[in-house]
Amino acid sequence: MRTRTSALTFAVVLVAVGVCFGGEDMNMGTWKLNEAKSQIGPGTPKNTTVVCAAAGDNLKVTVDGVDAKGAPSHNEWTGKFDGKDYPVTGDSASDTRAYKRLNDHTLALTGKKGGKITMTGLIVVSEDGRTRTVNVKLSNAQGKGISSYAVYDKQ
Repeated sequence: MRTRTSALTFAVVLVAVGVCFGGEDMNMGTWKLNEAKSQIGPGTPKNTTVVCAAAGDNLKVTVDGVDAKGAPSHNEWTGKFDGKDYPVTGDSASDTRAYKRLNDHTLALTGKKGGKITMTGLIVVSEDGRTRTVNVKLSNAQGKGISSYAVYDKQ
């Protein structure tokens, strides 16, 4: 009887751990820029820290870094990874941002200013969940396209 109870308890614990951790989004957590592995385009902002966290039924993405002129920058977005536009605050290049889940490891990103697309990108988290790459195409103030490739390490 004692063995059966212990086995049942162990099985319940395993299922509970799977439920708690199995559904966690690969993007969640704090990500720090790895400048040595990144190729930040000239005249583009440099996001040094990105934090993805739960915010009720939504997700909150907080970005800190420096803008194209080297001044400190901070922006925040709260929404769902459903491809719909949600407001972003603190970003001079966009007033809405949309993230769309393509699979468990990949998000498509679109930023808009006044309804016009100013940024598109692809975010990919490695299979082991330790590295996040962000490929972005932006339009600068003159309308010229700029590309950036940023690599982030999970903290």
